[in-house]
This record gives sequence, structure tokens and C-alpha cells, in this order.
Amino acid sequence: MAINALIFDFDGLILDTETPVFEAWRDCYAAHGQTLALEEYVGCVGSDFGRFSPASQLESLHQETINWSFWDQWRSERVWRLVMQKKALPGIFNLLEEARMEGFPCAVASSSPRRWVEPLLQKLEIRDFFKAVRCLDHVARPKPDPSLFLAAADALNVPSAEALVLEDSLNGLLAAKAAGSPCVAVPNAITRHLDFQGAAARLESLEGVSLQQLRELGSAPVPTAS
Repeated sequence: MAINALIFDFDGLILDTETPVFEAWRDCYAAHGQTLALEEYVGCVGSDFGRFSPASQLESLHQETINWSFWDQWRSERVWRLVMQKKALPGIFNLLEEARMEGFPCAVASSSPRRWVEPLLQKLEIRDFFKAVRCLDHVARPKPDPSLFLAAADALNVPSAEALVLEDSLNGLLAAKAAGSPCVAVPNAITRHLDFQGAAARLESLEGVSLQQLRELGSAPVPTAS
């Protein structure tokens, strides 16, 4: 199947928001004398807290009342401060520029709310590269449900099978597969230890990766376990 569009995840794929969020949760746990294991936390990456809730687990471990009004604000302020200092991950801008020059449509599909994604795309000065942005606000369920990728493909006016998804999380990979879209995995520091079996390819970074290379990866047969 020919690839005629790109769908980008946002958190951890375009911008490394995942590390600050995890570190803020980890420090919140430490302040309550607890440890947050990355292997457990990664269950919510790319989705919402329905698959793993760090707050619920901390409450269970701590067994005392937690002042969430304080700690939620503390985490939010810390994460936003760190995220605002970051630039787009390597290769993102060049890939989007190449796609625009070729008239190749791109979209964002994120399990995060629009109020988070849109301002950061504007801050990175890349919002205009995307024909559509689909966020949690637009669908009933986050990834691994396929709705976000189906909505993004529909907005680009292409069949989902012709839209190559770029993802950093297992929840994203599962959503892409459920949508019938090929997926190239580009793990980040939080998801690097995971096995992305079922992805069309796994790349360490998008730096130096061309649109043509992605189109070839997306249209090739998916590797199977030996």
C-alpha cells in the first residue's frame, strides 16, 4: 500500500514532554517516601491514566491523605517550566519542511488535550505544517483506541491504511495497528526499553530520516518475530 500522509504523535515524538512528566511524578512519589518504577509508569504513556494511574497507586502505597491540590499544581508548574525550555526533537523540523515542499499532508494525533498540544505547536513554530490536529477533545477514547488515528486520516482525506503513523509509545502502536495504519516507532528516553514488535520499523531518532525513507518503511511488509 502506498503511503500518502504522515500522522505524528505529539508527546515524546515531536517534543520531549514525557521525561519532565515522569520525573515530576517520580519526585512526588519520593516526597511521600515511595518509589515510582518506570516499568509501571510506562503503561500510561501515550494514553491516559485509565491504564495506569500514578495518583491512585501513590494513594495506595502511602496510605495517608495526600494534598492533591498542592501536588497537582506543583507538578503542573514544574512540568510546564521544563517543557517551555525544550525544542522540537531532532529531525522533526526538517521532515515537516520536506513534506511541505512536496505537498505531502501531515497531521497530529495526540491523547493529550488540545489546550496542551496547540500552544506547544505554536511555541515550536510548527503548527502551520499540519493540515489537522486531533486531540483527546475530538474523540471518546484515547489510544490504544484507534479513534484518534482514524479521525486524523479522515481529516487528511486519506484511507487510514495510507497514513503512516510515527509513534513513541506502545499505546500508540496498538492504536495505529487497530486503525489499520502502518507505524514507525521512534522511542524516547521513557519508552526506549520497550519491545515495539509489530511496528513497520524502529528508529532511534528522526534526525537525518527523509520522507522517502519513511514512505518506503511504511509500505514494506511488517517484520515478524523469528
